[in-house]
Amino acid sequence: MREALLPSFYTTMAFREKVSDLIAEVLQEKPSLFLVDFTITEAFKVIVTLDGDNGVNLQDCIDVSRAIENNLDREEQDFSLEVASAGVSTPLKMVRQYRKNIGRTLKVKTTTETVEAKLEGVNDEGITLHWSAREPKKVGKGKETVEHKREIPYSDIKEAIVTIIFN
Repeated sequence: MREALLPSFYTTMAFREKVSDLIAEVLQEKPSLFLVDFTITEAFKVIVTLDGDNGVNLQDCIDVSRAIENNLDREEQDFSLEVASAGVSTPLKMVRQYRKNIGRTLKVKTTTETVEAKLEGVNDEGITLHWSAREPKKVGKGKETVEHKREIPYSDIKEAIVTIIFN
């Protein structure tokens, strides 16, 4: 019974490696695009999620899809393919995604709190958020606006999502 699993496992690994190589090739030709996620299900459904420094358009998805589709043999391994851009509500995963969203508002969940603030800076260790909040005055009654700025290391971020604000 164990021997029956080996060919399938190796077929899956070889297929995954081939798809991964094809994605890398096409993204080399489109340096503003980058891979956010790539999975292959047990039923050989290939799911590719892209993002780009200037966003991802439909033609980008078509080009990546064709580069994969045209270089795989369905006789060798049947598969389905889905290439999509990271959606607005998709959590940020890569430093490059944070960088392209500087100036936008993020909802960031850490291990201890949730903060909705403007992304002010990004480096290899973490992000810097800035926000204003109405808080009780230290002396007297009423509230005052207090400015906050916090650096949060990536290791503390559980989830970060771009918030769309309509003015």
